[in-house]
Amino acid sequence: MIATAQFDDQGTAETYAEELYSPAGCVPQIPNLDAIGDDEIAFYREHGYLSVAQAFTPDEIDAAREGLIRLIMGGDPTFQGISFEVKARDLLPTLSLEDRQDAVRKLVNFAAHDPRLAALAFHEKLLGVVNRILGDKPELFQEMALLKPPRLGREKPWHQDLSYFNYKSGTPVVGVWIAIDEATIDNGCMQLLPGQHHEPVIHFKRRDWQICDTEILGQRSVAAPLKPGGLLLFDGLLPHGTPHNTSGRRRRALQYHYVGAHAEKIAATERMAVFGSEGKDVTC
Repeated sequence: MIATAQFDDQGTAETYAEELYSPAGCVPQIPNLDAIGDDEIAFYREHGYLSVAQAFTPDEIDAAREGLIRLIMGGDPTFQGISFEVKARDLLPTLSLEDRQDAVRKLVNFAAHDPRLAALAFHEKLLGVVNRILGDKPELFQEMALLKPPRLGREKPWHQDLSYFNYKSGTPVVGVWIAIDEATIDNGCMQLLPGQHHEPVIHFKRRDWQICDTEILGQRSVAAPLKPGGLLLFDGLLPHGTPHNTSGRRRRALQYHYVGAHAEKIAATERMAVFGSEGKDVTC
């Protein structure tokens, strides 16, 4: 695995203004998936998100964590969906198995490689909620594990997820962000701009594929801290970002994206006509 390791070198060169991640407060939470009724769906449509305090049992989360660790440690030689922090390029061959966990940036396309991770992606209650939001049978089209190692976990700048996906404008997309470790403001929990999920925003290639910093500065974001087993449901157009992990604790999370079975795909050029720009004369 190490011989063919992939390294994620996005966002390694620049710092950012701390004011980009200065939340005015934290999001309200509902206790569990069973508590999602018509009022909660209406809240999602108005604000672009729902935060659920405990969506999965401790056993389910422990199993998912073990599944992630197994893939990180090379337990499935056919799995090629792991990316390491670029700063670990020279160190990776020398790291112990335990230390290797803290060199990983993300994992993708893993559900088929571990049934414990697939169990959360296709969880009956979760899919039932996503079905109600989409108004269509949900189809999983993206799966990622997003890791922020202690003190090294890098920022994911403010963005809209739909800017990455080749779906027709107006297509509902539901993101599901599941905390494997406790996610706090200090270790890089998600921050949101509630209610701003109705229009696409131009993105630029700066520290990453992102919304311009000048569009975010001065806005009142909210933080979405979660305990292990909690989750955030959010609209594909909801602006969100995560700061560096400045703490001594790991912040591991799973993220799944769902679209309705009847959603229409488009070419990347069509998506870029909506979200993209060369960014000339723009300061981000």
